[in-house]
Amino acid sequence: MKTAKSILVVITALAIGSSIFGCTLGGAVAGGVIGHEATGGSTAGTVGGAVVGGVIGHELGK
Repeated sequence: MKTAKSILVVITALAIGSSIFGCTLGGAVAGGVIGHEATGGSTAGTVGGAVVGGVIGHELGK
């Protein structure tokens, strides 16, 4: 059940972020959520995920 909730949060964050703020910020939001969930709430995982997601979102937005 926790995995399904995490997936729903990621999908929602990605949809809202990309539609409102553009690809870079949407990617950072989604990456941050994924990093947070994947590392059990680790700050480093959240920040790392946000950085990676932002880079991916930036590249996809070109």
